[in-house]
Amino acid sequence: MDLNFTPEEEAFRAEVQAFLRDKLPARIANKVKAGQRLTKADQEEWHAILNERGWLANHWPEQYGGPGWGAVQKFIFDNECALAGGPRIVPFGVNMLGPVLIKYGNEAQKQYWLPRILSGADWWCQGYSEPGSGSDLASVKTTAVRGVDAQGDHYIVNGQKTWTTQGQHANMIFCLVRTDREARPQSGISFLLVDMNTPGVEVRPIRTLDGDREVNEVFFTDVRVPAENLVGEENKGWTYAKFLLTYERTGIAGVGFSVAALEKLKVIAAKVQRNGKPLNQDAQFAARMAQVEIDLENMKTTNLRVIAAVAGGGVPGAESSMLKIRGTEIRQEILSLIRRAMGPYALPFIEAAQYEGYADAPVGPKEAATAAASYFNYRKLSIFGGSNEIQKNIISKMILGL
Repeated sequence: MDLNFTPEEEAFRAEVQAFLRDKLPARIANKVKAGQRLTKADQEEWHAILNERGWLANHWPEQYGGPGWGAVQKFIFDNECALAGGPRIVPFGVNMLGPVLIKYGNEAQKQYWLPRILSGADWWCQGYSEPGSGSDLASVKTTAVRGVDAQGDHYIVNGQKTWTTQGQHANMIFCLVRTDREARPQSGISFLLVDMNTPGVEVRPIRTLDGDREVNEVFFTDVRVPAENLVGEENKGWTYAKFLLTYERTGIAGVGFSVAALEKLKVIAAKVQRNGKPLNQDAQFAARMAQVEIDLENMKTTNLRVIAAVAGGGVPGAESSMLKIRGTEIRQEILSLIRRAMGPYALPFIEAAQYEGYADAPVGPKEAATAAASYFNYRKLSIFGGSNEIQKNIISKMILGL
């Protein structure tokens, strides 16, 4: 089953496909399709290619550098990129901070920060989670105390953030900080932009199971931040944080990446033999493949509805939580089926530091090399961005009034 597009939409899809054939470097696409890690340089290269075409921030208004696309165009672009092996754009600046600044930032902040997000002058990371403040995000303890001295109006920040994805590459971090310790938790939080090169900022890696340094701890010790880096009003940061999370959760659904992963699964299931016949003819395995494909087709429609609502000026609400839940479950199921299809060939663990081309390691079918690593890494999908259990609470409150 596929969505039916109008002739104009089909023409746009052909335009996107031609762009990807001409501009997406094969070296990068091959890495993405093989499940290999992308370097910072790889990600910056793709970022620059999209920005040059004007397609980087495809959900931004035209006045701030967006292409002015409608919901279907965004959907087509994301799906075609995923199928072609286009990397996921680092989301923190373009997909998270950008919409917050556009809606809540002052004019000076928009004029300064938005062009730098597009150009790649700044690499952003997210300072939300803390030890003891994950799903209970309103309990953040990192403090920002305001003061004035000879150097001007400023905040002094102290505290710790954790699970900071790609923080080792970032020069900027947007943070939730507590500016009023006497107010109820949600009322005393502010949204602050912090230069990570400021004295007192320390980044420490958290090594993951596969030896990667994808996430980090960030420590703040008497870090001085100009008061002009406050987004919106002091103590109103919880409102901005929730707005940002709706965009993050919609993105975590990863419809396009699930479509690409399902295509990969189909190829594998047609090649791998079980009891003398292809795996896609095994009744149990074929039934699981069929069910996840049905779920994915249903999610495509929901995703289009959410994108259309945002394009019309709305803000994704409970729908973003629904997408987050189903999207992560679908991606995890597809990766589970790929790992199962590889059977014992998925068992070996080859650390990237020991085998630079580990995705091509001579252990069984080529698809086996990253099957286990991808499966275990993406168990995180149902936890970050607000755990799926928390999303169910949000849905019950917003829709059922519970």
